[in-house]
Formats: sequence, C-alpha cells, structure tokens
Amino acid sequence: MRLRTPDAARHLQVSESFLKRKRDTHGGFLVGGEHYFLGASSNASITWDVDRIEQLLHKRGQQLRQMNRATTAQQLRKLAGV
Repeated sequence: MRLRTPDAARHLQVSESFLKRKRDTHGGFLVGGEHYFLGASSNASITWDVDRIEQLLHKRGQQLRQMNRATTAQQLRKLAGV
C-alpha cells in the first residue's frame, strides 16, 4: 500500500521527518523506487510503500535486538572473567 508522507508516518507510527531522513539520498536505508517514490514535479508528494517499510523496520529491529543480546553476553563474560 502506498501512502503520502503524512498518512505513511501515521500508519508506521513515526514522524514525517523520520521517514524523510531515512531516505537513501539523506544517508538512510530507505531506497528510492523501492520504499518511496518521488512525484513528477518537485512539489509533488512523496509516496511510501508502507508494507515494505514495515517489513524492513521489523527486520532492522530484530537485528538490533540480536546485536544488543550479543553485546550483553560479551559484557557478562568479561565481568565473569571468562
């Protein structure tokens, strides 16, 4: 499902600025033509594929959780002297 920026932000429960900052053109992980689509003119709305973005955010959340667990396990081993 493709939505305009305000609706996409509301659907994904993030801010509009979060979406815009996460575009690949701004150093983010959302890829143009895959996660977002520019309009035909410079003042046309950006539309966002919220289904793909939801999947990506879920995957990134899982990866962050795994990295956090690994870091915690390493810290515990260091504290235990293992």
